[in-house]
Amino acid sequence: MDSFTQQLRYTCRKLLRAPLFTTVAVLTLAVGIGSNAAIFSVVNGVLLKPLAFDDPDELVGIWHTAPGLDFDELNQSPVLHFTYLDEGTAFEPVGMWDDETVSVTGLDQPKQVPAMYVTHQTLPLLGVQPMMGRTFTPEDDSPGAPETILLSHGYWVRRFGGDRDVIGRTMAINNTTMEIIGVLPEGLRFLASDADIYLPFQFDRAQVYFGNFSYQALGRLAPGATVTSANADLERMIPMAVDLFPGPFNLGMLDDAQFGPLVRPLKQDVVGNIGSVLWVLLGTVAIILLIACANVANLFIVRAEGRQREMAVRTALGAERGQIVGQLLTESVVLGVAGGLTGLALAYGGLKLLVAMGPASLPRLSEIGVDPLVLGFTAAISVVASLLFGLFPALKFGQANLVASLKEGGRGGSAGKAQHFARNSLVVVQMALALILLAGSGLMIRSFQAMRSVAPGFEAPEQVLTFRVVIPSAEIEEHVQVAQAHREILRGLQAIPGVASASFASS
Repeated sequence: MDSFTQQLRYTCRKLLRAPLFTTVAVLTLAVGIGSNAAIFSVVNGVLLKPLAFDDPDELVGIWHTAPGLDFDELNQSPVLHFTYLDEGTAFEPVGMWDDETVSVTGLDQPKQVPAMYVTHQTLPLLGVQPMMGRTFTPEDDSPGAPETILLSHGYWVRRFGGDRDVIGRTMAINNTTMEIIGVLPEGLRFLASDADIYLPFQFDRAQVYFGNFSYQALGRLAPGATVTSANADLERMIPMAVDLFPGPFNLGMLDDAQFGPLVRPLKQDVVGNIGSVLWVLLGTVAIILLIACANVANLFIVRAEGRQREMAVRTALGAERGQIVGQLLTESVVLGVAGGLTGLALAYGGLKLLVAMGPASLPRLSEIGVDPLVLGFTAAISVVASLLFGLFPALKFGQANLVASLKEGGRGGSAGKAQHFARNSLVVVQMALALILLAGSGLMIRSFQAMRSVAPGFEAPEQVLTFRVVIPSAEIEEHVQVAQAHREILRGLQAIPGVASASFASS
């Protein structure tokens, strides 16, 4: 242990006496290791981490498909939800939900607030329990029941200052007075949605029919059930739904549409198709790390060539080859650790910036960060990088040529064909890896430019501006008056100097 400590101190002194070499090597490694750590943090947060719910592997998304109507994916229908809930065996509970925007009045100015309608099974299915109050019950979810709502933790803090007496108070939502029955835990993010207010659906079974695929569904697999058995169970129940809830669809129409279930892991719904992009990015930054290692290895070879007389003297004084190799490897590991720590700091700053920017196309953004797995990955690639750039020079120069090295001018004559071959080989490797990156980048830029030049289908797109106008129902309730307000807004837009034309569109 004492000899290792002495060797480590000696190594640090040697590196500090060569500040330019040490700085360039550490910064080069920091760029390679830091970029890998940052992208791996994104891959870990988006793809590798389990969903932040109880037993996430049991959670599935419930979809449907109708290839006969050119639908690869169809959402959930209330009729199918009730059928799966009553007749299914593959799921313990099933839930249904939908994003909405509601109008909140009575607190200050009317505001549009992101909300979510859920069936009473949805939150318990995910293992979510309120931090205050209670969750929805079957009575809350029944038609004609008193209106109740749950608040997200963030909305509770922002609008009520974290007042713990908020339970039992009322709010006006879409011109309807509703009672606050609970506050959800801090940090809860419902899949890809970030609602402030949660409301029960209150569907009337007597009023629903087969159709209206406007909702999203999820379920928790029963013990022993699999995705395959769940699909088979839903296949069994779809014809039952047509009989239990008569409507415009019949079995013949479902056969023509080739209507069927599509159950898949819930994580797939959350992540989407971004996985392939992230793995390509991780492979790209791995090439950057290899280029960095080749750069530092070249520096190491040059430095080792200049130290052959030193190593020859140490050998002449009795140092064994293992000690010389160990010294060189210790230097490479110290540089790798320093580069790893610096790279980790760069990655941490880059991730903070990424989260602050909040790209909407990146799911699970709030779960991206530097956790123990990322630290372990960074430590591993730091050690691997140290061995990559340090092992070859250590083995090559660990056995000093006493006669040649101790002669006057031995240093100058040391760069023979073998040394030149090694350095040239590393340069070739760098050039090849850089060429791969340049070719890939060029193709991506070309594709991006091609996408930018695609005609949008209308003339002069640079002159077209779009925006949204929302009139809260609490301000104007009657549809005719809303239409009149739209006309007044449209006339005002058309009167603005420089506006050639204006129009409204609505679904």
